[in-house]
Amino acid sequence: MNPVRCPICKQPVTEPPAPDAPRTFPFCSERCKLIDLGRWLDGKYQIPVEETDEDEGRAAPDEAR
Repeated sequence: MNPVRCPICKQPVTEPPAPDAPRTFPFCSERCKLIDLGRWLDGKYQIPVEETDEDEGRAAPDEAR
């Protein structure tokens, strides 16, 4: 089986539930975990959204009032 790699630094990470697996899985360290969190909070990671014509006709729940 191929080892899992840390998404930030690409070092091999032991998969849980191994006793020596880091509590920061899938990251190798707390540092890499915090770097990833910072990227999410800065908006560097985005989930693409495609709006359809159907979505345009609807008012947002807050705007309906």
